[in-house]
Amino acid sequence: MTGEADVLTHRVLVIDDNASIHDDYRKILAGHEAGKISDAEAALFGEQQPKVERPTFDVDSAMQGRDGVERARQALAEGRPYSVAFVDMRMPPGWDGLETIEHLWGVDPEVQVVVCSAYTDYDWLELLSRLGHSDKLIVVKKPFEPIEILQCASALSRKWANARALRQHVESLELVVTDRTRGLEAANRKLRHLASHDALTGLPNRLLLDDRITQTIAQSDRQSHEFAVLVIDLDRFKIINDSLGHRAGDELLREVAQRLKNAVRNVDTTARLGGDEFVILLGPPITESEALAVARRVIQLMEPSMRLLGIDVHITPSIGMAFYPRDGRTVDTLLAHADAAMYTAKERGRNNVQCYATGMSAGTQDRVRTESELHAALRGGQFELHYQPKVDTVSGRINSAEALIRWRHPQRGLLQPCDFIGIADDCGLLDDIGEWVLHEACRQAKAWQDQGLPRLRVAVNLAPSQFRLTNLVDQIRRALDAAALDPQLLEVELTESAVMSDAEESILILEAISSMGVLVSVDDFGTGYSSMSYLRRFPIDKLKIDRCFVEEMTRRPEDASIVRAIISLAHSLHLKVIAEGVESSEQLSLLAELGCDQYQGFFFSPALAADKFVALVRQAQANQPSSEEDEAERTHSKLAALGRSGRR
Repeated sequence: MTGEADVLTHRVLVIDDNASIHDDYRKILAGHEAGKISDAEAALFGEQQPKVERPTFDVDSAMQGRDGVERARQALAEGRPYSVAFVDMRMPPGWDGLETIEHLWGVDPEVQVVVCSAYTDYDWLELLSRLGHSDKLIVVKKPFEPIEILQCASALSRKWANARALRQHVESLELVVTDRTRGLEAANRKLRHLASHDALTGLPNRLLLDDRITQTIAQSDRQSHEFAVLVIDLDRFKIINDSLGHRAGDELLREVAQRLKNAVRNVDTTARLGGDEFVILLGPPITESEALAVARRVIQLMEPSMRLLGIDVHITPSIGMAFYPRDGRTVDTLLAHADAAMYTAKERGRNNVQCYATGMSAGTQDRVRTESELHAALRGGQFELHYQPKVDTVSGRINSAEALIRWRHPQRGLLQPCDFIGIADDCGLLDDIGEWVLHEACRQAKAWQDQGLPRLRVAVNLAPSQFRLTNLVDQIRRALDAAALDPQLLEVELTESAVMSDAEESILILEAISSMGVLVSVDDFGTGYSSMSYLRRFPIDKLKIDRCFVEEMTRRPEDASIVRAIISLAHSLHLKVIAEGVESSEQLSLLAELGCDQYQGFFFSPALAADKFVALVRQAQANQPSSEEDEAERTHSKLAALGRSGRR
């Protein structure tokens, strides 16, 4: 920095009423001939030594103090301020030197000042009292030596340059600190926002919702007003999320959040608790009829479809409502009671609103208890499989069995799937339970072989979410390997909606399953898409006619026609057909007449525990002639059959 200061050109302002003295200053400060020697001198004394670089000065003049101050103001405005000012003390008829310096520092407080005068009307102490202790002021007595002026100009200009550089550096540091401070403040604001808002939808989260409900309680107590809390849960959201993927599910949640915000006032709060559960806080004062109107508006706004992955998806809300103070006086109580009312809305058909009533909490508490007990049941081996035989329609021979889960509850006894599967799905246990079913069914099928039973195929139901697991094929392979079971003896059953949710991905999964030799059946056929194209494209081996058609087919010709059409379609595509829910001889006779291959239902047998199923099979064996070829040998998966024919 010192070297740079030496070669800088500094601006110097001379304020003096004597015109001739301005020439003296220029000769001293800006003279370019100074220091040069003549040719004779060079011959006499030798070549001139390289001169030392010194500051150069650009000198401006002013005859009066007022003019000098104006020049300083203009220089500052141009961004080229003076570093040093030489000021005479007496400059009649205008300002004297002291007044000039005061005005000069008022314009540019950084300029260095040298007072040059033959005499002065002020002593040094008076100067200090007027101008204050200053390190920017030097007094030089006229007549002065040139070296004095040059030394003052050099030293003060360097001091001015260093001070200016330091000031600029400090200002630069201040800008950096300011920018970083702003960045930290922005980051802190973002962190505070993330701490109190849902990252996906931008809505307030549980933390902020609790705070706002607490504030609303205080406000309501002061004003003796009611307010309402609405808990909103999306019906069938998990099916959409599992079928179309989490990205589509996230997009749906963002759209739902926007629609909910559009349903309420700006003073109300719409929050997301997590998953597909939202809360609306309707601030006071609000009546029950007004709150119900908001809930109905929410239902109405949910009616238009949402376009997800090229599919028009419809979503409906189940809404529970609780009021302060009659339904609870704390945040947790209000939310729990609104949640209980929401579950009541689901039990009463979904897509409706229910206000909390005494007794609703018991159902919610039972649900929470059941969720906890399901975790314990999976760990403690409380689940068991019962097996319903699948029977040949013509011969009456048991060909296979469908594995159906039961829960041996320690207190409540044997529970049917309808008592716990929905809750298991909601709490995320269904896939784990499904994997257990897969392993247990394979183990049991192998155990029956070891007991000398015929080679019976076992069918296992796959939930839509389990079908979409990335490791499903590995799960099936591990279950077969662990039991050392022939893949021909395993059959997986899937609903139409699970298969059709993502057709291209489904083809890949089904081809991998079928290539192992495992059979694939479409369950509840006729109640979903019933698309002819997927029957042709997918490696499907069997169709199961839904019980709703079988139940009425002997009384309703329309249902009989549907069953006939399904059987004809399946056979034309070389698929086996199974009818489920057969409960009478009339139904069986009609199915046999229509050419249905197999059936299952209470007419032959309900689902039985493994030991009772074995007894049923042995009894059937005793009453029927032995078959030369078992059903597993007659029926192969499509792709496995293609592989066999290719090897031949």
